[in-house]
Amino acid sequence: MKKRILILLLLLSPVLLNAQTKDYKVVFDLTSKDTVDHKNVLRWINEISKADSNAKLEVVFYGQSLDMVVKDKSIAPEIISNLANNKNLSFRVCSIAMHNHNIDKGQLLPGVQTVPDGIYEIVSKQKEGWGYIKVSH
Repeated sequence: MKKRILILLLLLSPVLLNAQTKDYKVVFDLTSKDTVDHKNVLRWINEISKADSNAKLEVVFYGQSLDMVVKDKSIAPEIISNLANNKNLSFRVCSIAMHNHNIDKGQLLPGVQTVPDGIYEIVSKQKEGWGYIKVSH
């Protein structure tokens, strides 16, 4: 009986080790103009990054949320620009939303990138196994 348990544990050990080393990947969906939501997502990003420096995080902006990443409108331009330097973190703005709000790429904070469609970006990340968080309160 002990021999069977030992064999079972040896067979399961790769599965258990793999479960512990899974990549941490989360895409945040931000559509709100509310600065409380903007502050929350920045707090979450900081907390996750401190807990796991290898965590891959992406914030997708569309709808009314663009002020967070637009020069002269953002509540935290320095924080966002600093975070954008992290290779595991990206800020992506929907080009459709930019067009709808008459914002061009030159108005975005340094390090902020664009994607053709914010919803498509989020769905693509989910298909790749990324977790999904809707930012709201």
